[in-house]
Amino acid sequence: MTINSHVTTFAGLPVVPAGSDVRPDDPGAVAWRVEIEDYDSAPDEFEAAMEAMLERAGDGGPVALVVGQWGGAYEEPPPIDLFVRLAPRMPGLRSLFLGDLTFEECEISWIRHRDVAPLLKAYPALERLVVRGTEDLQITEALRHEGLRDLEIQSGGLPAKLLRSVLALELPALERLNLWLGVDSYGGDVVGEDLRPVLDEADARWPRLTALGLRNSEMQDRIAASVAESAVLPRLRVLDLSLGTLGDEGAESLLGGGSLDHLEELDLHHHFMSPQVAQRLVDALPGVRVDVTDRQEPRGDWGRYVEVSE
Repeated sequence: MTINSHVTTFAGLPVVPAGSDVRPDDPGAVAWRVEIEDYDSAPDEFEAAMEAMLERAGDGGPVALVVGQWGGAYEEPPPIDLFVRLAPRMPGLRSLFLGDLTFEECEISWIRHRDVAPLLKAYPALERLVVRGTEDLQITEALRHEGLRDLEIQSGGLPAKLLRSVLALELPALERLNLWLGVDSYGGDVVGEDLRPVLDEADARWPRLTALGLRNSEMQDRIAASVAESAVLPRLRVLDLSLGTLGDEGAESLLGGGSLDHLEELDLHHHFMSPQVAQRLVDALPGVRVDVTDRQEPRGDWGRYVEVSE
């Protein structure tokens, strides 16, 4: 499966392409989207697109920024140095989506990245960071970021080395962590032991964490079993185990583990549970928004599959 559309809202704001004719009444009440159409464009063309966006965003720059095609994303990483250089002109930036690309523009497994530690250092007031793709994605410095509340890494295969880099960050304000774990054939070599710090050491690492997503995984049943007995579960308001291969075994672990009654939302969409077991989960949690939509059937030699891999 693949990603076939761009986001239309981000950080609770409508997305407006900076190169469009749309003229929002309040430039600070939208998420501005910057991209270039020619994959072979020179770097200065993307810089020009950023300049055009800054003119439209007004004083303080954008509140939310969605970065699409920066020019041959399958070959060139995003211009982190440009974003760092522009930081003094974007003091109002609170939310950043790096790599909102469809499969036609660049498959998620092809999106190239680089070290994003300089980006985090340049924007100490950043509250939300979403990164799509993990090819060469690095966080080379175990830095402390006081403002980041929401971190999401979307991947067809999350490397364990990258997860360790995330775990090394000091994020005292983090409230939401969303990781797409993916599959082994696309670099997703995270195993259960790698997730132990997320599940059992959250009190010390992220004292404000209340929303956790461990999504898009080919080991979703095992993850569900680990989450059901984890130390972090009683603190959560939102638990997201969607997009993966969750079946009846994982659902039974959730039903037989720690209480889920305190949750506000349990997202399990794109799953392989039987209708009967899925309904048992819904019935067992009358006060929780339980999403068991998008039921899948195993496919031939593939068996169960995640929503996004390549």
